[in-house]
Amino acid sequence: MEIEASHDLVSQSEIKPSGILQAAKRVRMIFSVMASPNRIDILRILNSKGPLTYSELKSLAGFKSKKESGKFAYHLRKLLRQSLVALNKAERRYTITNLGKLVLSLARQIEERSIIESGKMYVRTSRHSIEEFNSNRITQSLVREANMPLEQAHKITEEVENKVYKFQTVYLTSSLIRETVNSILIEHGYEEFRSKLARLGLPGSDISDMFSNPIYSKNGVEGILSETSMAVFSENLLFNVLPKDITDMHLAGELNISNTGLWNLMPDTVFIDTSNIIENGLNFKGKYLNVSRVKPIRTLDDITAILPVLISVLSRETSREIILDNFISSISNKIQNNNEDIESIFSRAFISSSISRSYSSSGFPVITFPIPLDGSSITRSILGAYVKYLDNTPTPTIGLSLVGNDHDSVKRNSDLICNIVKNGGILSISRNFRSHTGIGKTLADEKSSSVISLQSLAINLPRLAYQSNKDETYFRARLALMIKPAISALLARKNSIIEMMQREMLPVLANITQMMHLSKMNLVINLTGIRESVYNILGHEFDGEEIIQKILHTAVEVATDQGNQAGADPVRIAMITDDSNTRLASLDSEKYGNMYGQAGDEMLIKSYSQGLLISGRDLLSNPDSTIESSNSIDRLLNGGTSLNVDVSDLTDSELMDCIDKSRDFNFFRPIYRNKVCSSCGAKISMTSEVCQSCGSTNLSI
Repeated sequence: MEIEASHDLVSQSEIKPSGILQAAKRVRMIFSVMASPNRIDILRILNSKGPLTYSELKSLAGFKSKKESGKFAYHLRKLLRQSLVALNKAERRYTITNLGKLVLSLARQIEERSIIESGKMYVRTSRHSIEEFNSNRITQSLVREANMPLEQAHKITEEVENKVYKFQTVYLTSSLIRETVNSILIEHGYEEFRSKLARLGLPGSDISDMFSNPIYSKNGVEGILSETSMAVFSENLLFNVLPKDITDMHLAGELNISNTGLWNLMPDTVFIDTSNIIENGLNFKGKYLNVSRVKPIRTLDDITAILPVLISVLSRETSREIILDNFISSISNKIQNNNEDIESIFSRAFISSSISRSYSSSGFPVITFPIPLDGSSITRSILGAYVKYLDNTPTPTIGLSLVGNDHDSVKRNSDLICNIVKNGGILSISRNFRSHTGIGKTLADEKSSSVISLQSLAINLPRLAYQSNKDETYFRARLALMIKPAISALLARKNSIIEMMQREMLPVLANITQMMHLSKMNLVINLTGIRESVYNILGHEFDGEEIIQKILHTAVEVATDQGNQAGADPVRIAMITDDSNTRLASLDSEKYGNMYGQAGDEMLIKSYSQGLLISGRDLLSNPDSTIESSNSIDRLLNGGTSLNVDVSDLTDSELMDCIDKSRDFNFFRPIYRNKVCSSCGAKISMTSEVCQSCGSTNLSI
């Protein structure tokens, strides 16, 4: 048993100095304390890990045997008598005092100065330590990290060592040594080894610029931290993970990989069947220990507590969209006929969910709630709750998907639907359940209750059109050739996501989807800029719709065949909205000069078309042909279609009429464009140049 008396032997009393002699004596006593490495170690441990109990401190300091107890008590007593360490008698824990921190800092300075005076070369390492330069570490890194043969590594190390000793510096850094190694590798033509050894990260100037850039600072420090980490993982994906030919195609602008920082770490879209979660809760097992457990939902009040937690953990494992399928229908039998309570509880749940999530460089993944258009009263209550959520949220990340073709239900709730649209809500209406981008749930596996979709890869169609010399047949042949490497990239990504699940890096998704055993995912190739390709570059002004149909038919057929040959699940072709349109248009502008939207149009294209964009006025004036043309493309594309109906310039009555006519689309999203004040968060009409709430002119779209 530990000698309890040791706590009492180490008194905290000290002799107060009076006069110069007493002060000099005190300084000598403190320096005598510093003379012992054991006592310096105790100060370091308390500085980094304290407060600690007597036994904890004794163990961490390396005095583990009973024979060493007296020696440890002696050292601790010395520190206490000089007020370098203090004991909290109530908690029986030891802490380092401010004087102790000052002495520890002085000890570090003396240690560093002695190193300088020794004339040797030392390295400041990334582990926050100072070590004597050892060339063997270079050889070890070349062999371990770059897989270089040992004999070759020794030769490179010798060259590096000769160069390092010529540096006029006492302190080296691990990054400087690595840069020196990489420069010598390049001189010898060892580009592959250099790529494996290269350090990932951002220049210091880029990090400094983030603090003054409102794009990154709008979400505070978390946004800057996320952007920095995503830059590292993006560089790792492009230069260490993807095959070189895929990376080259992305960098050249032939295809686009969206959200590169998370591309091989987590999926884009996940359809979650929540019925089992509602009945049985969600088992995190040993993961997310700081997060409240998701219990079964028994009453309406449980929604407010459980839904934000569920959304928070799912947002950590998905980059684009999470669709909570069957959530509304599964809780309907638990909800009493009190519409006022339903609206109030869901509005609180929506608002709470928006503040319980982590930010990433790609923003927040959208959380979509499918609502059946069946005429039930709960539909109106949830729409009302969503309106309240929009009133409190400048840029929403929760969306609603109205599923069905019930004309009466749409008409009965048209006032709320129009309110949601005009306030910038994320709303879609479809005959068959889809994500807000148009991706369907049952594409990969009809039997799967939960499905993962990987779709952040787009082919640059205008680039193919430029290279086809206005030959539509040659264009389709080049498109067929591009599909093969796109499939290869998606398969590599699929394997990476499965590996992340097997390593329990995506524990909630692995639990819900059982993907470690199922290995089923939607693999979707997106086509960007088809209208510019057909109408502007290939020059099919009069038969463009027919040519588009031929191109899409070719793409779907080739993707299906090549996906089967690769042993993959069927690979789908889609025309959906992602972030490739602006980047690819910019790269093509640099390569081919200014591009124009239509023949004779003087306006420079800033981004390519994606999916289908229809004017609300065109729909009102010619609904039948507009709907049939759009639905025919949607039926042809087996991967999904983003169909946006722009209703920004419609009056309230026209907006209601437009939404009513849009019910005949297979899928559509009404879009009403607003500005948001970056100073106060108010929503402002597109025609306004000044915020009516605060008078700011700092507005964003």
